Amino acid sequence: MESQRRRHGMTRRAALRRGVLGAAALALMNGERPVAAAAPANARAKSVIQIWMWGGPSHLDTFDPKPDAGNDYCGPMGQAIATNVDGIQINAALPQLAQQADKYAIIRSMTHGVNAHETASYIVQTGRRPDRLVYPCVGAVVALFKGYDHGYAGIVPPYVVLTEPQGRFSEAGLLGQRYKPFATGGDPSRDPFVVEGIVAEGISDDRQLARRDLLHALDSLGRAMPGNEPFARLDACEENAYGLMFGEARRLFDLNAEGGEMRDRYGRNTFGQSCLMARRLVEAGVPYVTINYKGWDTHKQHFEIMKRKLPELDQGMATLLQDLSDRGLLDSTIVWWGGEFGRSPKVEWGAPWNGRRQHYGACFCSVVAGGGFKGGRVLGVSDARGEEVAERPVYPLDLIGTMYELLGIDPDGPLPNPRGLELRVLPEPGDGAPSGGRLRELI
Repeated sequence: MESQRRRHGMTRRAALRRGVLGAAALALMNGERPVAAAAPANARAKSVIQIWMWGGPSHLDTFDPKPDAGNDYCGPMGQAIATNVDGIQINAALPQLAQQADKYAIIRSMTHGVNAHETASYIVQTGRRPDRLVYPCVGAVVALFKGYDHGYAGIVPPYVVLTEPQGRFSEAGLLGQRYKPFATGGDPSRDPFVVEGIVAEGISDDRQLARRDLLHALDSLGRAMPGNEPFARLDACEENAYGLMFGEARRLFDLNAEGGEMRDRYGRNTFGQSCLMARRLVEAGVPYVTINYKGWDTHKQHFEIMKRKLPELDQGMATLLQDLSDRGLLDSTIVWWGGEFGRSPKVEWGAPWNGRRQHYGACFCSVVAGGGFKGGRVLGVSDARGEEVAERPVYPLDLIGTMYELLGIDPDGPLPNPRGLELRVLPEPGDGAPSGGRLRELI
């Protein structure tokens, strides 16, 4: 029987990995025991939508413009426009977001001083400097404290990434595989949105069910072994995975249910439709959704790239904020925008760069909205050219700790882990993690 299975390339594990079940089955199949975590305290926020700008967005070209800094700093995108909040200006490339400023707060003094992608991502996503232990990112921590063991009964895992993980920002670390994100794969702007393990491209339902029947036939040996715990666990996971494929999960990922007008509002591109999908996921109760918005590592032709990407950002994010507000979801949903660092304020114009902004961790921006954060605020100040923090430095530890508080997670409490180590959710400021204090000004 084993040789028969190998001839067909159809062991049960191979079929799950390579076939239509894919990531959904693997997420459900995880055999790790759950980590015992205390139930969250009273929370103002239920969910987080993280807009992760992989590569690092320029603060001057987005939420901290410096129109008086000159061409060597501003280039062709140096104009600032007023928002719907008196006294707050953002870059003129974001006119729709300018009309939503009453819903979000801008942090203009983010800093950590690291210019390497992976290390900076880890710091921004964990609040910690790298050491001998690998700590979980915010999404994994939220999945631990607000996931299946604390009343979450959703049809998809509690931590979802649209559409693929990138670097260490999605790290579950010492919490283990159970708390890694479910990465959807696919492209939400395509019809259908092909979600790995849930919606297969070019394969009918009948064919998928026929594959399952073939798989079962080839696994008759395993089914003839009563009391085989690994096979029993796999069977249960298989049933759950097929339930996802042919049940509510498929309908959840069907963006056509929103109608053409709503899809047009968000923008018929990958980012815009990811924003719409994120709203659907938090509306369904998913605690943590990351939109991995790539393409911001602009070492060459920075401004040409910005002219393409900023309109997508503007439309998708502005519509998301308005849509969440209209549906009564913004009060319970934190929207967190930012990347691992910013881009260097001074532009390098010479060949081969033709307008380059480099990695820049000394001073950059983040934006937060909803879930208890006050809109229409600016926290922190950068200097006249955006090169240094001038007032109220904010470190990743400060922002993450504030989000945890709003989510009902004690940032100073114990971090349960399968190793039984005595750890805290976040380090104390004296543990080598710089801090300017929690963001009381914004909550």
